Amino acid sequence: MTKPIVLVTGASRGLGREAARRLAEEGYTVLAGVRDSVSMKPLPGVERLPLDVADPASIVAAAATVKARHGHLDVLVNNAAILLDDQNDVLSLDGDLLKRTLETNSLGPLRLAQAFAPLMARGGRIVNVSSAGGQLSAPSTWSSAYCISKTALNAITVQLAEALKPRGIAVNAVCPGWVRTDMGGLEAPRSLQQGADSILWLVLKAAPDVTGGFWRDGQRIAW
Repeated sequence: MTKPIVLVTGASRGLGREAARRLAEEGYTVLAGVRDSVSMKPLPGVERLPLDVADPASIVAAAATVKARHGHLDVLVNNAAILLDDQNDVLSLDGDLLKRTLETNSLGPLRLAQAFAPLMARGGRIVNVSSAGGQLSAPSTWSSAYCISKTALNAITVQLAEALKPRGIAVNAVCPGWVRTDMGGLEAPRSLQQGADSILWLVLKAAPDVTGGFWRDGQRIAW
């Protein structure tokens, strides 16, 4: 049998690298989407794919490469993200910084879904790595550009889920929690393994018809 193929963006470190490593152990052919494929430390069973999620041309080129090499994609994990702002609230938010954040954290996953959905068949899955910072039900005031970008990503998730439902492709958002990564910092309470568990649940365990939801630790949470 042919191994299922998964693309994990932002896989050079942190949650993306952990998810890529574990999916390779689960028997997937893993494509690690990274801006600098040369500097990424090798992972067994993981193929590096040059990809800048903030560059539309790079996304189109990556999709063409995957189509030429593999012919299809089974799972897309939109993990790549940036956090540029400090703890200042939205009243002092710089507009250009917000645009840069949205370009990577929101438009990037949308463009990737648009580029790779044509390569996905019924049963395909798209997992958008979001954050509790994007929840409207419990508004966060830290790093407002980042939080706004994740709220936008949640909205994109719902729109994609509806658009791809007739094709049998599931689209969900996941909150891995506050994880000890370069972005999360050493004070974060959750390990890489715990954060990746939520991502892998949507890839490996969620029913194929589970779509359009926001999840943490295998449980639906409020938008």
